[in-house]
Amino acid sequence: MTGIGAEAGAQVARSRALAVLRIRSRALAVALLPAAVAVVLLAGGSTRHLVGGFWDTARLVMSVLGAVVLLAAGAVALVVARARPAVSPTVAIAEESAPDLYRMVRDLADRLDVPAPSAIALTPDCDSWLEDRTHPAHGPPPQEGRDDEIAGVRGSHRRVPAAPVLVIGSPFLWWMRVGELRAVLAPVVAGTGPSAHPDIAAARRFVRGLDAAVAVGSAPGRCPLTRAGCAGVAWVARLLLRSCREHATQMERGVAAAAAERAQAVDYGLRIVAQEQVGLAYAGWDRLLTRVALPAWRMGRWPSRLDAGVVAALTELSRRDRLAEGFASRLGERPACDLLEEPGTIDEAASLLAAHLFHGGPAETGPDWSPVDWQEYPEEVVDRKWRLDAARLHRVLDAQGVSRTPGTTSPDSDAPTLSRVLTHLSAPHHTDETPHSTAPARPTDMAPLGTPPARPADQTSARPTGPTSLTTTDRPAPDVPAVTPDAEAAAPALSDEDTTPQDHTPAGEGTPAGTSADTDADTSAGTSAGTSEHPEIQGEAETLAAALTAELAREEAAAPPSRTTPDATPWDDTALPLFPLQPPRSARELLTDHVTAMVCCAAIDTAGAAPGLDWLDGPSLLINGERAADLAPRVLSLVEDGDPAPLRAWLVKSGIRPEKPVRLV
Repeated sequence: MTGIGAEAGAQVARSRALAVLRIRSRALAVALLPAAVAVVLLAGGSTRHLVGGFWDTARLVMSVLGAVVLLAAGAVALVVARARPAVSPTVAIAEESAPDLYRMVRDLADRLDVPAPSAIALTPDCDSWLEDRTHPAHGPPPQEGRDDEIAGVRGSHRRVPAAPVLVIGSPFLWWMRVGELRAVLAPVVAGTGPSAHPDIAAARRFVRGLDAAVAVGSAPGRCPLTRAGCAGVAWVARLLLRSCREHATQMERGVAAAAAERAQAVDYGLRIVAQEQVGLAYAGWDRLLTRVALPAWRMGRWPSRLDAGVVAALTELSRRDRLAEGFASRLGERPACDLLEEPGTIDEAASLLAAHLFHGGPAETGPDWSPVDWQEYPEEVVDRKWRLDAARLHRVLDAQGVSRTPGTTSPDSDAPTLSRVLTHLSAPHHTDETPHSTAPARPTDMAPLGTPPARPADQTSARPTGPTSLTTTDRPAPDVPAVTPDAEAAAPALSDEDTTPQDHTPAGEGTPAGTSADTDADTSAGTSAGTSEHPEIQGEAETLAAALTAELAREEAAAPPSRTTPDATPWDDTALPLFPLQPPRSARELLTDHVTAMVCCAAIDTAGAAPGLDWLDGPSLLINGERAADLAPRVLSLVEDGDPAPLRAWLVKSGIRPEKPVRLV
């Protein structure tokens, strides 16, 4: 088996690989040129052909220059050869834990007439690729009998490179059927053929070594002398990378074209159908991470069955969406996860890795980082999150001096109630009964959202000042006639909340409403700054939103320095999360989430409602066993317009008593 066929793409890839290797040879020739000139001059002096003061000086200069260049070239070559190339974070799958999966991949490689991958690994993402891990720092693959190819021995063993590792997206294994997975993996496995060609393998090693050398030059924590040397090595590596960038790009395109051409002979018709499942799995995975997993990660819990959750989410989508009606019939076929001996264990490992990558959580389970089952999710995550948000909202109201329940004489008047929030947000802008009376009514040239109004000296300590210092430079000039919606959305986004990826859709994390297409559209419109459907928040809502932003920033500052453990990660030394899921929420979105959480707590404590989990929309409120799908627009009406009438009518209809105290954590 030659590993490379007569496909046009393969020939293009080989020619481009030779071009990359020629650049490497030219760089070596440039490094050897001063030394070669010095050797010629020294030989001429020894034979009495090049004598005299000029030639003696030339011999001395070229000898020193040649030695310096050789030392520098040797240092660059050593760094390029020994630098650790980047490797994707994956969950290794040993052959004994998935013999059927290995058997299917080997059979697929035999049908394609290409070398079989050396190992299989899973990644918590909707993608699949081949990854070369032959560098000594990566260690041998899980398979035995390949120490001569992967263990990093030098010399002639490198002439027969090991086949790359096949990385499979874990959601594919749980959502796709066995035949669909085989069809999707055919073009990927076919790429092992061109990868086995010595010229292509050598060109790839050279490019990966240059890339790793650039990373070594940018690593912190070195002494000035070492840092200067690494900077020089990185400069040379960047120069070589720029020289071979186009050739390397065309080489990879040629490899992909050759693999796709060869894979057409295997399950081509089924692959067209399976590609639809790839897009569907990607949509379900993204929805599950942003709407369901992210709230749990922020609570210090990580769902331990994310891949199984994808199946539940896409099954729910099949039930709701008429376009997905045909997808449910596939569930009767054998799922690809049956190819694993212990799918639950693999799912748990992939779920922990997803939390580590997308949120920056610890790489191992601990007291503050524990798994949660889907059955426990409503009580352990949803209910606790709502009560934490409600408690934060009342702490901010206490700091602002807002009375508990105005106009009541109940003995429980000091307990937190929903009426307190409704009364405060629906009050006229800056009345004399509130501590904000010292600030004038909001003029058209007021500072952007996130800058609290002026306060007496004795009240400034009760008001967090984080957003003030962060948004001062973003204020418009005094002659600006009005604050634009874009500026109002951008100002709170500059706070310390940026250090944690946040869900930008209120209905996704804290809003149980928005589970239908109509409500999703309303929520999306409400969370888009600068749209004409929802005006900018003003008055008490603006001040409260800025205070919540500052309170969250203060909590994050008081939290442990970081959940990440970069030293324990085997792939790189960068800070996590590597792939943040969401941009930070704006102040208005934070206020909407907190008010919604307070409404949900009141519904649970006074009307017998229950927290629930919606596979597509995350935390949801269940009233009489049904999702409350019409809450989001009513909360937005209160937050943005100061109009409590729609929300009060909904509370009366649902039997919720806003004047009753709620339990906080």
